[in-house]
Amino acid sequence: MIEEFVKNIPPEVRVKSGSVFYSGRSAFSGRKELYILGLNPGGDPIKQATETVEWHTRKVLHEKPDKWSEYSDERWGGYPKGKKGMQPRILHLLRNLGFEAGDVPSSNIIFVRSRGESDLAGNLDRLAEACWPFHRAVIERIRPRVVLCFGGRAGNFVKKKTGAMKPVDRFVERNRRGWTSVSYSGHEGLKVVVATHPGRADWTNPNADPSGLVKRALSF
Repeated sequence: MIEEFVKNIPPEVRVKSGSVFYSGRSAFSGRKELYILGLNPGGDPIKQATETVEWHTRKVLHEKPDKWSEYSDERWGGYPKGKKGMQPRILHLLRNLGFEAGDVPSSNIIFVRSRGESDLAGNLDRLAEACWPFHRAVIERIRPRVVLCFGGRAGNFVKKKTGAMKPVDRFVERNRRGWTSVSYSGHEGLKVVVATHPGRADWTNPNADPSGLVKRALSF
């Protein structure tokens, strides 16, 4: 099935620095309860110019184990596997949900790498639209109950594309800043959870952990 999804990667981004798959064959096979989406891959598109979308896709298809995850199996910045930045926070949430990272399909709205959201500038909406046919195909084939989005920019785009616009549940951080994560319902029972971004919010802290919100969305 993963080869079918590859066909939906737009030609214009295949030669760009970036990546599509944050998990491997096992995750993108059969029916799955959860689909995880960030905004776009981080890093330096100049220093990582040779790490193109096409190059990384070949590695996932032909070199990585079937049950592989960028969050649990890769070393970021020289740290042990799964221990850098967002990795332990995402793995914490998945453990709370009873999932293994290698079984959960994960990607980004946009496949092109940038050092930050602002570097995408006026291309963000265009790139998101170009990459959406891939995500639409994944959602149609694996039929997740919940699409979990990191941050409002990714979440608002997915809400509009899926029609999941009705807020049904929320989690407000129990701290001074009070950041909020919200779940929305859409067509045929699909829910979109727009969570705080794990690059900024420490999900391993009970006062900032949206695991319960995602668990409730999966239960209904």
